[in-house]
Amino acid sequence: MTDIPSSASSTAQTTSGRSALSKLFGAVVATVPYLVSFGALFLTWHVVSIYIVQSVLFPSPVAVFAKAATLIANGTLIDNILASLQRIMIGFFLGSALGIPIGLMIGSFKVARKLIEPWTEFLRFIPAVAMITIAVIWFGIGEESKIFLIVYTTIFIVILNTAAGVASIAPNKLRAAQSLGANKWQLFALVALPATVPFILTGMRLAMANSFTTIVAAEFVSAQFGLGVMLWNGRMFMLIDEIFTALVMLGLLGFTADRIFRFGIYRFARRYTPVA
Repeated sequence: MTDIPSSASSTAQTTSGRSALSKLFGAVVATVPYLVSFGALFLTWHVVSIYIVQSVLFPSPVAVFAKAATLIANGTLIDNILASLQRIMIGFFLGSALGIPIGLMIGSFKVARKLIEPWTEFLRFIPAVAMITIAVIWFGIGEESKIFLIVYTTIFIVILNTAAGVASIAPNKLRAAQSLGANKWQLFALVALPATVPFILTGMRLAMANSFTTIVAAEFVSAQFGLGVMLWNGRMFMLIDEIFTALVMLGLLGFTADRIFRFGIYRFARRYTPVA
């Protein structure tokens, strides 16, 4: 009688182990296309730099990675990456936190749309780079001005996508909920908001890409650390290998952040059928 539970437990453990191995194998297989793609990119770069361009102004990936290893060893690259990521994350989440409720208001209420939409349509066409002088005048040369620029470049994308999500809700869904006795708050919380989640997440994903684009210009303003500082110093002192190191780091960090964001979308918001 005691053998049956033991056998069942052993079978369950074996099944669990196989499932874990299967997931691990699937994760490894899923990374192969990315590795092949990056390998092809760096191979093309190497061939062009060595056999076609042949200029000190276009270093090979080997030279760039060697410089990156040196900067990692002395801590310079790590400090710059952490400084840029901190500014990006703070500005991105602040911009998203402000943009989501504004977008919901614009999409849900006609009065709010008529009052707020002209502001967003006017301001979103002014690039963040053009706001650098204003940011310095308002907030000084400290962290606040850099975070302001990230917030500025983030908020309008989130607002527009959120408002578009609310506007795209099928009227039949709202009528069906009303026929079941839903009040205005329930319509918003249980119908409109869940239907808008995919648009909100897509807007946040696009805004994150813009944050990485803007951080370089933001860090040109009297920053001590950051990948933008590396680019500025590289231009001033003709440190070509450091310039390319900063560019590669921006690309890799942006790609990694986007993959993590996509994973989070599928992991925690799959019920809302997001498109990512």
